[in-house]
Amino acid sequence: MIIVGLTGGIGSGKTTIAKWFESQNIPVYIADKEAKALMNRSKVIKRKLSELFGVSAYENGKLNREYLASKIFNDKSLLTKMNAIVHPKVALHFKRWLKKQDAPYIIKEAAIIFENNLEYQYDYIITVVADEGLRIERVMSRDDTTKQKVKSIINNQLSDEEKIKKSHFVIQNNSLEDALKQAQKIHQILLQKSKKQDTSDC
Repeated sequence: MIIVGLTGGIGSGKTTIAKWFESQNIPVYIADKEAKALMNRSKVIKRKLSELFGVSAYENGKLNREYLASKIFNDKSLLTKMNAIVHPKVALHFKRWLKKQDAPYIIKEAAIIFENNLEYQYDYIITVVADEGLRIERVMSRDDTTKQKVKSIINNQLSDEEKIKKSHFVIQNNSLEDALKQAQKIHQILLQKSKKQDTSDC
């Protein structure tokens, strides 16, 4: 089975594109969503995060995301340590999920494929990009946050130019209608590639 990575910076609209692939009966694994679920569900992760961040890491048994975000903001090394706890569990969960799928290809949506040098895990990578001003507008309206906060997140992520260089496909998502047309073309290409793979496996 072909494994396709779907990535893009904050506000690029990659989740919207992921939902479109889902509407075409392509299984989609949202890494960030699964990571959050595991952080609330896994006893091992809970114990390790409580050891790392202190008792305030969880409130009434639920992850205290605002507290963690404030701690990470003041000490970037904590993010690396948190990822070292969470990412291996997500990778294991994804492997189990993958075994249950029966489709020409699957999509794994992950925000930081290139930042974590994880390109080798995918057969193909799609990057969703959009104009910075539009991305800032989207996130401000979605998360009720400030322009400065969104800008600081964008500046901490790899630039679109760098991501494009490392990607097999790029979707320009300034207009949803245009973006979905591009997604449709990529979908057809991936279906063809899957057929060729099946033939060569015979």
